[in-house]
This record gives sequence, C-alpha cells and structure tokens, in this order.
Amino acid sequence: MKKMIKVLFGVLIPFFGTSLGAACVFFMKKSMSDTLRRILTGFAAGVMVAASVWSLLIPSIEQAEDMGKWSFVPAVVGFWLGILFLLLLDYVIPHLHIGSEAAEGPKTKLQKTTMLLLAVTLHNIPEGMAVGVVYAGCLTGNASISIMGALTLAIGIAIQNFPEGAIISMPLKAEGMSKGKAFAGGVLSGVVEPIGALITILAAGIIVPALPYLLSFAAGAMIYVVVEELIPEMSEGEHSNIGTIFFAVGFSVMMILDVALG
Repeated sequence: MKKMIKVLFGVLIPFFGTSLGAACVFFMKKSMSDTLRRILTGFAAGVMVAASVWSLLIPSIEQAEDMGKWSFVPAVVGFWLGILFLLLLDYVIPHLHIGSEAAEGPKTKLQKTTMLLLAVTLHNIPEGMAVGVVYAGCLTGNASISIMGALTLAIGIAIQNFPEGAIISMPLKAEGMSKGKAFAGGVLSGVVEPIGALITILAAGIIVPALPYLLSFAAGAMIYVVVEELIPEMSEGEHSNIGTIFFAVGFSVMMILDVALG
C-alpha cells in the first residue's frame, strides 16, 4: 500500500511542475522575451535527452542482458516505435508550435490558442509515459529500477516542466486570454502526463516482458519531441547559442540527479 502511494505521488510530480510554471502568468507582468524562451526551451531539451539516456535507454538494455550480444534489440525496436508513434500523432493532431504561424497536422478551424495547447499536450505524452514505465519497473520488483531512481526521473521531468508551464501560459495571455484562463490552459496541458503514466503502468503490469520495449519507446518519443520541436525553438533568431548552453545545463542537471540519486 505504501509503495502504491509513493507511485501515485511520483506520477503527479511532473504535473505539479507544469502547474507551478503555468502560475508564472500571475507574477510576470510582461510577455516572455525570446531570449528567456530560448533559455527555458534549451534547458528542457537537455533534461529530456539526459533522461532518455540514463533513465530509459540504458535500463532498457540492462533489462535485456540475458539476450547477450542481442540485448540492444528491445532498445532499438522500442526507440523506433516511439519515434513513429509521435510522428503519427504529429500528422493526425492539429497543433501549432509557439512562435510559428503555420499549423501542423490536418487542416482545422480550431482557434490558435487551442492548437497551442494541443502542441504542448502532444509534447507531454512521452514524458508521462517515461515516468509511468519507470514506476512500472519498480512495481514489478525489477532490481535495476529503484523507487529512488523513478522519483529522480519524476523530479527531473518536473524541473523541466516548470519552464514549459510558463512557456504555454504566457503566450496564451499574450493572445488575449485572462490570467485565470491562461493558467488553466497551462495546467490542462499537463494533465495528460499522470494519465499517460497510469496507462503505461497498467500496460507494463499486464505485459511484464514488454518493459524493456516500453522504456525505450518512451525514450524514442521524448527524443522525437526534442529534435522536432525544442531544438528548432531554442536555435531560432540571433544569439541562439544561449539555447545550446542551457541545453548543456539541463543535460548536466538531469545526469547529476540520475547518477547521484538514482
């Protein structure tokens, strides 16, 4: 029972990070500058890449070590399934990236603010899955995945969700929404994370041998988001190296958390 409570608390941590970030709309009077947005986006990208490697891909390979020299197979297969899954969602869900005027996905008459929310929600799906699959490993008694390691990943995702919450709520306010509605939009974009985490935990519990594939699937989905969305956003405009620097900062923070606490 205590373990289940820890799991439920753990899957909610990233959602709390998004909600706290969205609350910035009440304290920041001006719209977010391009430089600050590049800094926050770069940091988030660095955290996601480090989490994909240390918390997901490496454990996926370790889970399949009984396959000997073929232990990379679940990691590669799951990774590509994650990439293709996000690619599919990109095609079927209409969404609009921040700073862009052209919507992606099928043609729609949805409002710009709605498509901004859909873009961030799409972004948050793999993060929720990542947290869920690691906690699933704990629940199945897997020795290579500790409750502290799962908590570390949840905290790391929450840290990078804080700027993401601000990145979505501030533009919504700039588009004419009230502070309350902009905050609610930022919070709503993060709801998909605990939902995705719980669905992944249930799936892993039913199909325990699939755990290595689910770990790498979440990694592939997160890497897709980083390369397709975050890196272009952090690199646009003048002085784009600030995004690269904070990518390294985010990567370092997540790597330290995972190695020191995991």
